[in-house]
Amino acid sequence: MIHVVIADDHPVVRAGIRALLEGEDDIAVVGEAATPGEAVRLAESLSPELVLMDLQFGAGETGADATRSIRALDAPPYVLVLTNYDSDGDILGAVEAGASGYLLKDAPPLQLVAAVRAAAAGESALAPAIAGRLMERMRAPQVSLSAREIEVLRLVAHGASNAEIADRLHITDATVKSHLVHVFSKLGVASRTAAVVAARNLGVLR
Repeated sequence: MIHVVIADDHPVVRAGIRALLEGEDDIAVVGEAATPGEAVRLAESLSPELVLMDLQFGAGETGADATRSIRALDAPPYVLVLTNYDSDGDILGAVEAGASGYLLKDAPPLQLVAAVRAAAAGESALAPAIAGRLMERMRAPQVSLSAREIEVLRLVAHGASNAEIADRLHITDATVKSHLVHVFSKLGVASRTAAVVAARNLGVLR
């Protein structure tokens, strides 16, 4: 039996996923989380084989943050991301955080069920479009930003100052500046605004 925790901040979405999965003889939903922190707590206390994780939960911690914490547990369950977002930054951040799979919420029900089984068995479960995006990144490393660089740039796009970014990511101002220098160099730009525009044009930021 595959025991699953569903982490999503929308009750209707959780109910729909639960109804789909519990129609399968070999899958049982053992918990639901509305926040990233709750997902980590349930992953630790319920010991499921898999956590089905959304990426965006409003302000604060993200699904990628929770995935990183879950995969750092002593006996970590696998994490399958199920989200509406398919920007390079979202995909790379989730995979680098330790997600075993990445599906979009418009995936056919049978594809989601198959991905749950694959991810719970420790196999990679990527939607075809997502796998294609990752291959494109591997073929074009000259414009590839690291997950942390994307994180910094995403906060820049939201209007955060260097000091605010440093506080949010628990790093120093000097480290923020270093990341931005690397971002500017990789994108061939000279300003924060130009970096955000370039990243959006490349699909790195949504």
